[in-house]
Amino acid sequence: NGQFNKIEEGYRNWNKKKSYCKERDYSFITTSGEKVKDLYTPLDIKEKDFMNDIGYPGEYPFTRGVYTNMYRGRLWTMRQFSGFGTAEDTNKRYRYLLENGQTGLSVAFDFPTLMGRDSDDPLSNGEVGVCGVAVDSLQDMETIFKGIPLDKVSTSMTINGPAIVLLALYVATGERQGIAHHKLTGTLQNDILKEYMAQHAYIFPPRPALKLIIDIIEFCTNEVPKWNTISISGYHIREAGSTAVQELAFTLADGFTYVEEAIKAGIDVDKFAPRLSFFFNSHNDFFEEIAKFRAARRIWARHMKEKYGAKNPRSWLMRFHTQTAGCSLTAQQPENNIARVTIQAMAAVLGGTQSLHTNSMDETWALPTKKAATIALRTQQIIAFESGVANTIDPLAGSYFVESLTDKMEEQAEEYFEKIEKIGGVIKGIEEGYFQREIAKSASQYQKEIETKERIIVGVNEFVMKGEELEIPILKIDPEVEKAQKERLAELKNNRSQEDVKNKLKKVKEAAEKGLNLVPPILDAVRVYATEGEIISELKNVFGEWKEPKIL
Repeated sequence: NGQFNKIEEGYRNWNKKKSYCKERDYSFITTSGEKVKDLYTPLDIKEKDFMNDIGYPGEYPFTRGVYTNMYRGRLWTMRQFSGFGTAEDTNKRYRYLLENGQTGLSVAFDFPTLMGRDSDDPLSNGEVGVCGVAVDSLQDMETIFKGIPLDKVSTSMTINGPAIVLLALYVATGERQGIAHHKLTGTLQNDILKEYMAQHAYIFPPRPALKLIIDIIEFCTNEVPKWNTISISGYHIREAGSTAVQELAFTLADGFTYVEEAIKAGIDVDKFAPRLSFFFNSHNDFFEEIAKFRAARRIWARHMKEKYGAKNPRSWLMRFHTQTAGCSLTAQQPENNIARVTIQAMAAVLGGTQSLHTNSMDETWALPTKKAATIALRTQQIIAFESGVANTIDPLAGSYFVESLTDKMEEQAEEYFEKIEKIGGVIKGIEEGYFQREIAKSASQYQKEIETKERIIVGVNEFVMKGEELEIPILKIDPEVEKAQKERLAELKNNRSQEDVKNKLKKVKEAAEKGLNLVPPILDAVRVYATEGEIISELKNVFGEWKEPKIL
């Protein structure tokens, strides 16, 4: 107490001196709009209990990291998000990235695939292979991973609405390579709740969509035990315009919902929880992002242990992948994005991420060129091997500012949890448009700050270069890609056994009507080359399609 009295007296004296100092005409706020104090001292964390709130790496509540020796034992996985055009194009890019030091694969699918449509669907016109790789059938998945043994590489698949079909395609591809299910490692994004909140790549109504996720959890728990069944994703919530706290709170609320639904389905929490993973955004505000990651681990650990009764310490761990903020990249002066990505990647590493994707400088214009993707990967490698940040664990622990900000974010997230509970939970909030309105308000406020120059974006509303033109090459998808993909699909449909396909699709529909686990019948269907669109159509006939409520 005597020490704190001296600090308080010193702070008052310093404040008097500071009152004579002129400050810049600038808004000292975080990216999320939170005011930042001019100085942080031990007074800001005097109530902190080191063992209960900070602790040691690899020990509850995991504020300082989920593993005991963190990057001194193993660096984060450098997992660049990639996929474009045809399966052959994507296979070439993957092999190039693996040869240049990438340590994990992350598949980007085109929009028709994300929406559960085949390339020959009229609504797919103009979108085949454009924003990712087109995958219609097992034939495409086999081509993507040709020459890439699936027992030697970890694969993340960014797919949600039709995730159950893409999982089946991947498992069947492993079978074709002679690889047992239990040897497959990777992650399925499979987070449908955030789709209703933010990204809108949904197909079915929330409740049957949630049931599909529980089917995946149950199947993988028994058959593919090394697979991360959901990557509970705050990334897209942030990309839609949320604040850091909203990203934190809404993501964890989604995670708690999945846990509750799986427990209701009779699955032991300690059997499935260790295979849940998370996916966060790393935005421009360096310290806010670090605090967000640290708070996320602590909140998850406490809730899993105290609320959901998980006994296995592995069930308390929040392991997460991070991607730098796509929404922060600018079309103007695109080379500036290299600096932005470096700052964001450094925050993710200092925040203790398990894997990381660094965006390429050209992604506001198109999918990355080979050169831009290489620069993004080299950024991670320079951080890992030249910056020194991986030499010690959680080096910012104990920082008055970082610890205070971590506490504040945890408190604000808990306030959101209370609000969500009062409105009846996440599903009810989605059905009533609560999350969509919250995110829209934050996005609107952020844009207003840019337009009034309360927030400076270099090259956009300040430091603008007149008459500037794009001087970097961009990747263009040849229209022939769509034509070739449709031709391959037509050939596949002509050469497969139509009777087998018809029978297996019938089994899928019957299983859906009876409420059975849908992974086995879908796996049987993809083995005989039933397409994604055909399988999803059967499920639509049973579950219907989702129409978003008005939120204005």
